[in-house]
Amino acid sequence: MKYISTRTPQKRYSLREAAFLGLAPDGGLFMPERFPAIVPETVRELSAESYQALAVHLAGLFFGDELAPQEIARALDRAYDFAPRLAAVGDRLHTLELFHGPTFAFKDFGARFMGAMFGLLNDTGRERVILTATSGDTGSAVAGGFYGIPGIKVVLLYPAGRVSPLQESQMTTLGGNIFPLRVEGSFDDCQRMVKTVFADGGFCRQRGITSANSINLLRWIPQSFYYFYGWYLWREATGSTEPPVIVVPSGNYGNLSAGMLAARMGLPVGRFVAASNANDVVPEFLRMGDYRPRPSVRTVANAMDVGDPSNFERMMALCDADVDRLRSVVAGFSASDDRIREAIAEMRREYGYLSDPHSAVGYLAMQACGGSGGFWLSTAHEAKFREVLREALPADAIPAELPPALAERLSLPRKYEPLAADAGLLKEYLTTL
Repeated sequence: MKYISTRTPQKRYSLREAAFLGLAPDGGLFMPERFPAIVPETVRELSAESYQALAVHLAGLFFGDELAPQEIARALDRAYDFAPRLAAVGDRLHTLELFHGPTFAFKDFGARFMGAMFGLLNDTGRERVILTATSGDTGSAVAGGFYGIPGIKVVLLYPAGRVSPLQESQMTTLGGNIFPLRVEGSFDDCQRMVKTVFADGGFCRQRGITSANSINLLRWIPQSFYYFYGWYLWREATGSTEPPVIVVPSGNYGNLSAGMLAARMGLPVGRFVAASNANDVVPEFLRMGDYRPRPSVRTVANAMDVGDPSNFERMMALCDADVDRLRSVVAGFSASDDRIREAIAEMRREYGYLSDPHSAVGYLAMQACGGSGGFWLSTAHEAKFREVLREALPADAIPAELPPALAERLSLPRKYEPLAADAGLLKEYLTTL
């Protein structure tokens, strides 16, 4: 398997080249040159065995040319000591909970995979710098996934005052090879700074800089794996043989485009729904046909506060740049902050289910689709967003205790470097590592 850019598909790259470059030299995003075909019966058999068994099989379809199956299996057995869970919300609704990993967010699946693969691929002894912008959960997942890996330093950019206290604690209390930067600006500013650095290919090659955002294929591709597992769990739970509608709370659209990759591999899907908050650039495009990236606005679902999503480019590539085809595959949905709070209260009141604000957007979109014909992705544990829950719920509806792993992080001192939203200052900082 080779990898190509969304912008210059004629040039092919090895896995090592694509992984360590992060962003393609032409500014595009890496994609597999072809889409491996899955066998549904094999997916069912491996899913019944374990999530790890399924992930090892799917990873081999992409990466088996450069990594031995035994290496992949050993790495993923260590990375994945957790799995998605399908939860019933009332009698007819289902959500795929992706927050049972070490940082309580779906991004553990991609970040832990990427950390394991970098450990295998970085066999030259050269020091590498992982440079990543985060709107919330990416930073904590990447920090956890790469913490302590020899030869790797991780630089995290996050927007000051726009992540939850728990998210910030998870990024800023590890120390070691993790270097958090608290940027005075929005996530879009953080992402712009990172993209500017990556645009200087000579600088990045000289210093071994790559990304662990979903722009990196080693973060992006493994996010397609849990769609297959979710499909298996949903079929087992409901007995349905119809392709499910899958609702994806969306910000930078790595998660949704990974689902589209799974569909191109043969996953039966009725339709995807891109569920957004007030930052509705993609749903607007799906409605109007006009793509208008713009500065993000701050919402209660902060990890989705993205006004210029990088992975829209992959979405278009997965549909061969055919807008009508994209619209046939993906529908759009957006919700206001007030509606998100109401949804959190409704789920607690009607079903006894606690939801974080991002997953609540998924619930609203699933309801708009009729509810019972599929599932939505729950992307983070509600405990990470207590401030929002306090706005939506009575105090006695919120558990008094945090999960122990989160409580421990919150109690530790935070260490970070403040940084203005200036790509030049970021480059200066990177030269000091």
